[in-house]
Amino acid sequence: MTRLKIAIPNKGSLSAAATDILRESGYRQRTDTKELRLLDAENDVEFFYLRPRDIALYVGEGTLDVGITGRDLLLDSGAKAEEVMPLQFGRSTFRFAGPAGEHDALAQLAGKRIATSYTGIVQAFLDERGIDAHVVRLDGAVETSIQLGVADVIADVVETGTTLRRAGLEVFGEPILESEAVLISRVGNGSPAFEVFKRRIDGVLVARGYVMMDYDIAIENVDAAVAKTPGMEGPTISPLQREGWVAVRAMVPRDGAQRLMDELYDLGARAILLTDIHACRL
Repeated sequence: MTRLKIAIPNKGSLSAAATDILRESGYRQRTDTKELRLLDAENDVEFFYLRPRDIALYVGEGTLDVGITGRDLLLDSGAKAEEVMPLQFGRSTFRFAGPAGEHDALAQLAGKRIATSYTGIVQAFLDERGIDAHVVRLDGAVETSIQLGVADVIADVVETGTTLRRAGLEVFGEPILESEAVLISRVGNGSPAFEVFKRRIDGVLVARGYVMMDYDIAIENVDAAVAKTPGMEGPTISPLQREGWVAVRAMVPRDGAQRLMDELYDLGARAILLTDIHACRL
């Protein structure tokens, strides 16, 4: 089997979370942030720690097989790489913003100068809507570009909006993009090694969203209880030494699990337990 080459963000908001999900998936990860390459011989993979903005380009060109980066960086790069799955961290929203009170519709962007670090995304958004504007590329913070006379409007990541308000700006129009960390590969990559890697990552994501629930319940109440805890392929039901009772085990969504325990208790279930799942294969 050919060794899988994987690109990981070397720094920034995606780096730590990407490292965490890989460790949970059973892969070695670097202990020194200065390391740029790590060989995990046991799993036959090699990790390369790169600038997040460059990852899609390396993967798209086939230099590396797989990568973790932001959806925004993937789309902005124009690389021949594709999103395989969202990874449920690093979420952000891209919006237009301008001086408070000056804009309330996207049509007002026509003829304006728009400063952004993501020219590919913004230009594609404008082209799809037939808006003719001049996109100005700036690296780093763009909030001051309006005050300095470089732009009329900015397009940037918005979280709480505090930074924009301090600069006298406010968002307007629909969001440009909802982004998050994504697993990417070169187009058409279906190698067995990649499928194993993807399955491991998916197993961790599922495990993070579910818990294992165990409880004991009288046989006459099993149907009602199982309707609330159907599990994946169906719950495991085992007889107990106590006559007329069974033990039930099922995977349930983590969100709402406490409420579900209350409902099962009201049905007569007892010894209700929740257990974390570290990984799974479905």
